Amino acid sequence: MIARLKGTVAAVELETAIIDVGGVGYLVACPGRVLGKLQTGQPATLWVETVVREDAILLYGFLSQEDKAWFRRLTTVQGVGAKVALAILSVLAPDALARAIAAQDKAALGRANGVGPKLAARILSELKDKAVGLATGPAFAPAAASAAPEDGDPRATVAREATSALVNLGYGPSDAFGVVAAVIAAAGDAVPTVEQIIARALKDIAKAQNLTGRGAE
Repeated sequence: MIARLKGTVAAVELETAIIDVGGVGYLVACPGRVLGKLQTGQPATLWVETVVREDAILLYGFLSQEDKAWFRRLTTVQGVGAKVALAILSVLAPDALARAIAAQDKAALGRANGVGPKLAARILSELKDKAVGLATGPAFAPAAASAAPEDGDPRATVAREATSALVNLGYGPSDAFGVVAAVIAAAGDAVPTVEQIIARALKDIAKAQNLTGRGAE
C-alpha cells in the first residue's frame, strides 16, 4: 500500500500528475489546489491514499495529511466518490472546508463541480460533528457539535447567535463562523456575550479588510 511518494514531478495534467520516483512514474490524481503547486522538473512529496479495485490500483495525492484525512471523510458520505471529493478539495482548503461544514454553508460546498444542493446538504449533515471541532478547536467544539444549547457549553449558544447575526448583516456563513470562533477562542475560559462577540468580530473583519486593501495597493 502506497502512503507517500517523494520524487520529481514528471508531468502535470488537468486532473493528474506523474511523480517520478527512482525511474518509476506514478500517476496520481490530485485536487486542483495541489496540481497548481506542482511544477514539472521540481521535487515533490505527496501523501497518498491508495484505492485498490478489481480492475485498477488508484492513487490520490495531497500536499498534507490533513487534506488526505478530509478526502477520507468526504468519501464516507453516500454519493461522494473520489472525483467529487477531489473537486471539493480543489475549491476548499481543509480549514475552509471545516468552517463551511461547521457553519452549514451549503453555498460554499456548491462551488465544487458535481455537488448539488441535495448532496451538499447530505455532506453537511453527515460530517457536521467531525467538522465543528476542527473548525473551532476544542474550547467549545463538543457543545457546538452535539449538545443542545440549553444543556451544553454556553459558548456554543452565543456562537450560534453571533454567527446568525453576522449572516443577517450580509457576511457569508463560513466567514462569520470562522471569525466568531476566533473571538470565542481568544476569550479563553470567559463566556462573552453575543453583543461583545459581534462587536469584536466586526472590528476584526474591518481590520482584515483594511489590510487587504493596503495589500492590493
